[in-house]
Amino acid sequence: MRYLGVDYGSKRVGIALSGEAGSMGFPHSIIENTKHLVDEVCALIEKEKVDAIVIGDSENFSGGRNAIAENAKKFGDAVSEKTGKPVFFESEIFTTALARRVPEKELKSRSPKQHKKVDASAAALILTSYLSKYE
Repeated sequence: MRYLGVDYGSKRVGIALSGEAGSMGFPHSIIENTKHLVDEVCALIEKEKVDAIVIGDSENFSGGRNAIAENAKKFGDAVSEKTGKPVFFESEIFTTALARRVPEKELKSRSPKQHKKVDASAAALILTSYLSKYE
């Protein structure tokens, strides 16, 4: 079973894919969050033969939902409706912070373009977290 992981953000959306065995997530790409986002993600789902989608569930430290979480839920509903694929939500707490943790030497040598890859890495962490619990 193949999974697509999503780190949903108001400006950019990190994308990860699992391997064919569906046991681990790998950073794939970053998509700008525009009015075409659902169509772009649905096209990727079709192209990569994805069976299910895992979206980061953004909550605050007290477990409350925030604006990003509400928009991510709407996004997930739209993707599921258009593709017929199931959508699951996995806590994304600390995933961006973990994705940013790199050796200081590497951090200094990164270009602004490389910094954006954090979103795809966070999506991979979200997906791997889900897969380690449920698959």
